[in-house]
Amino acid sequence: MRQTKRIKKIKELTKDIKAESTLEEAVKTLKNMPKLKFDESIDLSIKLGVDVKKNDQQVRGTITLPHGTGKKVRILVLAPEDKAKEALKAGADFAGSSEYIDKINNGWTDFDALIATPDMMREVGKLGKVLGPRGLMPSPKAGTVTPDVTKAINELKTGKIEFKVDKQGVINIIVGKLSFEIKNLIENIKTLVDAINKVKPASSKGVFLRNVVVSSTMGPGIKIDINSLS
Repeated sequence: MRQTKRIKKIKELTKDIKAESTLEEAVKTLKNMPKLKFDESIDLSIKLGVDVKKNDQQVRGTITLPHGTGKKVRILVLAPEDKAKEALKAGADFAGSSEYIDKINNGWTDFDALIATPDMMREVGKLGKVLGPRGLMPSPKAGTVTPDVTKAINELKTGKIEFKVDKQGVINIIVGKLSFEIKNLIENIKTLVDAINKVKPASSKGVFLRNVVVSSTMGPGIKIDINSLS
């Protein structure tokens, strides 16, 4: 479908969208959008009622989505030789130590997740300027700084994701693929929202979930009625 025809079709399908849709309505609308030649990602954008300037109102955690994200995760493991071999056997795409640290220092970031053994963190910490802005810095809270590299790899490959509020007080995160069944997308989204609610800072007052929008890679953003997320 040509781009102009696609845009017209999207406008036609979205002209009657309410100011807020239920989660099921929003997902169904995205599923009915004109299909592209690739499987679009489904993303959730959540505006939180937190003051990100305060350390005690940082919102961060990990969750394993029941149906995964559908995204192939390219994993790099930084570890000593024995653990690097174990990582490759467990399915890591890249594993090693100094050779990959040098590559990252030179700007290489051709991976989606980084796992490091604790004894590598002294060197990994020096890569903060490259890894930090890209959200690739491993951390114990996310389970990506660990001696058990096999477990960490398996968790990432089966849908474990990390969520973190940004400087604007928003969490942007993938929750699946457009090809997923509607009920599976709904379950993934509700699981994620529940996990975020559970880590609400005690010092955060008022409405916590202020705005929730679901979208596909090339599709419209649809605002969700927060009550339908319960």
